[in-house]
Amino acid sequence: MNAMTELKNLRIPFTADNNDEAVFRHLEVEYDFETKSMWTYMRPPGTPCFSLGLLSELRSIDQSLRQNDAQTIYKGKPFTIDYAILASKHERLFNYGGDLALFITLIKSQDRDALLHYAALCIDCIFDRIINYQTSAVTISLVQGEALGGGFEYALTSNVIIAEEDSRMGLPEILFNLFPGMGAYSLLARRLGAKRAEEMILGGKIYEAKELFEMGIVDVLAPAGEGENAVYDFIRQNKRRRNGMRAMYECRLHTNPISHKELMNITEAWVDAALRLEERDLKMMERLVKAQMRQQESRRAGSFPIK
Repeated sequence: MNAMTELKNLRIPFTADNNDEAVFRHLEVEYDFETKSMWTYMRPPGTPCFSLGLLSELRSIDQSLRQNDAQTIYKGKPFTIDYAILASKHERLFNYGGDLALFITLIKSQDRDALLHYAALCIDCIFDRIINYQTSAVTISLVQGEALGGGFEYALTSNVIIAEEDSRMGLPEILFNLFPGMGAYSLLARRLGAKRAEEMILGGKIYEAKELFEMGIVDVLAPAGEGENAVYDFIRQNKRRRNGMRAMYECRLHTNPISHKELMNITEAWVDAALRLEERDLKMMERLVKAQMRQQESRRAGSFPIK
């Protein structure tokens, strides 16, 4: 095996000050030597939502990127991360979003502190990605399948969104009398304007990827099954202008800045709204949890109903 082949796809180390491979339960993280890209795949056991375990491991990645200035170490040698790509290992599913089963438990017990802890952890993950981890890395979300609620919010945090044409994204929280409180309003209002963002949030519609591409939310529309190839195509096509492209994305942060305080203020409003939910709202949430479980069983059986 030559050096190039050996370095093609590496499990990224957890920190840059040792050569140990990171051990994750909810993520798979690889470094692609040729494109200088780090691929973070979500693969939480059980329901593919933002569990506390998944959020904690994402925070570990965030902190490693920030502390090490978007570099990874392999056999004592540093490698720059030019692209930080977020994707999923679940078949035709990016992420369902918030941990609804946990929400139900905390709302019934009126545990504001625990609910706020969860929400703050979400905000920390989202904010670090919005600001590119304070590094020169370009962030890319690869959506294959459904990205709902917090899954859609997390996809929106990247500089570039690449979605397969049969993917769907949306914010269904209004179905159980709540709103998406982890960044959706801030991110969509800056892309579409406040009125259109509010229409999306209050409408609860699940959008086809093509619709979001036409709206300017999805940047690259890829054929079904070709998402990863589309990411590599994007990297190759922008190789010569990456510096200017990265600077342009930095301009976005200066022109339409999103602060951590703004996100926290909104998520505190979400926590208070969640604690006001009534029994009928929680029953709807419980039905969605059961529907997610049925979908997962169907996917494992080889059938993927997404309508």
